Amino acid sequence: MNTVVCLKQVPDTETLIKIAGTGIATDGIKWVISPYDEFAVEEALKMKEKMKAGNVTIVSLGPDRAIESIRTALAMGADTAVHVNDAAYYEKADPFATAAALAAAVKGLEYDAVFLGKQAMDDDSGQVPAMLGELLGIPVVTQVIKIEVADDKSKASVTREVEGGHALLDVSLPAVFSAQKGLNEPRYASLPGIMKAKKKPVDVKKAADLGVSDGPKTVVKELSLPPARQAGRIIQGDDAKAKAAALAKALHDEVKII
Repeated sequence: MNTVVCLKQVPDTETLIKIAGTGIATDGIKWVISPYDEFAVEEALKMKEKMKAGNVTIVSLGPDRAIESIRTALAMGADTAVHVNDAAYYEKADPFATAAALAAAVKGLEYDAVFLGKQAMDDDSGQVPAMLGELLGIPVVTQVIKIEVADDKSKASVTREVEGGHALLDVSLPAVFSAQKGLNEPRYASLPGIMKAKKKPVDVKKAADLGVSDGPKTVVKELSLPPARQAGRIIQGDDAKAKAAALAKALHDEVKII
């Protein structure tokens, strides 16, 4: 079974983020595979191992440094990769432009399923999976926590997370699946895997090579950190009734939530 995993490199979740204009300061940042995309990589690898055939191809849009995350996925067990490395494109890319570039790269590949994380851990937009499926003209199932593919690879039974519970559905293949936490436990890259990854092919493309010219549909005009949280206030006293009244008054007069 041939699968494609769309992967994004993001700042480590423990990184201290600093605003720089309409973006973030990148100096000193540790970059990693977006955590939800790790679930996507693992599921594609598990599917290949279960079917005992096929290839796993990584597709990523990003700068030169993204090759580190691509190589990590190859070290985990992926076979090949496509790196869309075009500064003039990715520096302005919003979710739609990102999906357009990924779709153009995926269209040139043989695949039965496309995996990616339910959202990237930097912008948290969660829009790319649905847009990618629309541009590819295939079904999309988001928030996937379990997937079983039929032996003939014609369809898959999928469990997805919904508010307050789970939904079970059947979907024809090929399809796009966005991975939610709980789908699996991503493996670590082994030392032999790391050594082999250095020799696995990575096809570097420009947007023009893929025939992509779609610009962003949105523009970031301003970016700022949330305001610092104010210190809490403790209402003193021994009379519970008086303290409750003081609390209600503070919530009404100061916080203005009641």
